[in-house]
Amino acid sequence: MISILAQERLLGFALGVAATAVAVVENRRNVHKLMADSNSMFGDPPKLKKPVVEKRPQVEFAHLWNKAVDKAFGPVITSLSQRGW
Repeated sequence: MISILAQERLLGFALGVAATAVAVVENRRNVHKLMADSNSMFGDPPKLKKPVVEKRPQVEFAHLWNKAVDKAFGPVITSLSQRGW
């Protein structure tokens, strides 16, 4: 049989968990309601007809990325190659 003190601690823990769960759910409901109200108040965001910044082709972006990585890690790769890694 579990002692009275242990039962009280278990009951307190269970009530604390339940109260925390209720508080979290209520806060989430309030946040979602507030977001829905603010979206309906301001309407939908305007649609952009053409992009502000033109997109570069994927190949050019990949080339720039590779150059940046080579420049950043080039000395490390060179030193590791000299050590025989």
